[in-house]
Amino acid sequence: MQKPYVICHMLASVDGRISTSAWQLSPEGRTEYERTAATYHADAWMCGRVTMAAFARGVAPAPPSPPSALAKTDFVAPQAHEPYAIAVDPSGKLYWHTNDIEGDHVVAVLTEQVSADYLAFLRERNVSYLFAGAKTIDLPTVLAKLTTTFQIKTLLLEGGGKINGAMLRAGLIDEISLLLAPIADGTTGTPTVFDVLAQATSSHASVRLALQAVEQRSDGIVWLRYRCL
Repeated sequence: MQKPYVICHMLASVDGRISTSAWQLSPEGRTEYERTAATYHADAWMCGRVTMAAFARGVAPAPPSPPSALAKTDFVAPQAHEPYAIAVDPSGKLYWHTNDIEGDHVVAVLTEQVSADYLAFLRERNVSYLFAGAKTIDLPTVLAKLTTTFQIKTLLLEGGGKINGAMLRAGLIDEISLLLAPIADGTTGTPTVFDVLAQATSSHASVRLALQAVEQRSDGIVWLRYRCL
């Protein structure tokens, strides 16, 4: 099964936390994330629902009368173009105010649990969408469809710990690009780079990484690149 080359690109504290809003980084330090991401020339980037909620900013419309009757098949919006912003949204909870994020075309990844009315809303907004499972997201299917439907060759995974952890456990990450900030966060209960769900801990096995490069960036940030073995 074909898939894009997947890079998990994250900014983290020395204790692995990724909630950065309270960190005392210089403006130059904060721009390092986008600067280093740009070196990959990725066709798309992907996040989970919680992360993407900050970008959606839409309002649920009133239910149509009569209800919509759309088939649950993939939809590519007219004039869809790269780069793509991939939103993993299993239950269809994100309401988009537009179909792009700073020029990147939005593609929603859904399960068959979503309603036909929600699909009609996405079509009205010209948001593309793909189905990748009946009740839960099948991540290999997501990547295969991104390759075949949108010809995505390089994908930046920029999500929270849950989607990052799920992708890592499934063996779908090729490279980890970690910007290590000179911050000791110390906050408990906040997201980390990779989180393992409780029900997955019994079968969880650590993933061995091979260090590829180390580079010091501005504001004391160290850029670490690993290949997943």
